[in-house]
Amino acid sequence: MASGTISEHHSDVERLKQAAAKAAASQLESGTIVGLGSGTTSRLAVAEIGKRVHEGLQIIAIPTSEKTAAQAKDLGIQLSTLGEYPEIDVAIDGADEVEMGTLNLIKGGGGNQLREKIVANASKRFIVIVDETKISRQLGSHAKVPVEVAQFGWQATARSLAKLGGNPTLRMSSNGETFITDGGNYILDCAFGPIPSAAALDNQLNSIVGVLEHGLFIGMASQVLVGTPDGVRSITRE
Repeated sequence: MASGTISEHHSDVERLKQAAAKAAASQLESGTIVGLGSGTTSRLAVAEIGKRVHEGLQIIAIPTSEKTAAQAKDLGIQLSTLGEYPEIDVAIDGADEVEMGTLNLIKGGGGNQLREKIVANASKRFIVIVDETKISRQLGSHAKVPVEVAQFGWQATARSLAKLGGNPTLRMSSNGETFITDGGNYILDCAFGPIPSAAALDNQLNSIVGVLEHGLFIGMASQVLVGTPDGVRSITRE
């Protein structure tokens, strides 16, 4: 693929994400507590929410990462914590892969799946925004499962994940150093391939000592907004 074509494809995908982000932001009402996700798609959503706040929308937001918090603050979005607001009205976040039918997700490409899952779990509604390339028939067909692990003894944890068939690799930052989450942990990206039962794998991962959280979000999404060339498609769980 020529570089121009790659660039054009990237801008097309960005437009689709942008449309989904705008559709999600349009659902917010004044007086609500809103969970803000992390990663590239969530940045688009936060930008759209910032525009609405500038126009008069009054919300209180709970960010899932330091980067999201900084962006929201710059846009004049009022921030708080789960300590102040343990129940969230709606959370908006992206996903690395969405399984049709179940709306089970793989998340954590940005490295904040622990905080993202805490916020999603505390939310009455969880809206996921993606472009159409993120939709699959079976979870694990496209994305690796990020597993957040304690730094201490991570090699032993990796061995346990390898026994499950995860083929774990330690995530590195762009500067060549080990990636460290906002919570101070490592991430092992696990290539399980198509996952026959996400619920079964969820249980297996949760039982491994050293695993703090992982990127399988089972039965959490209320609505998925998919940016397509024909407009934004809304999918709810079957």
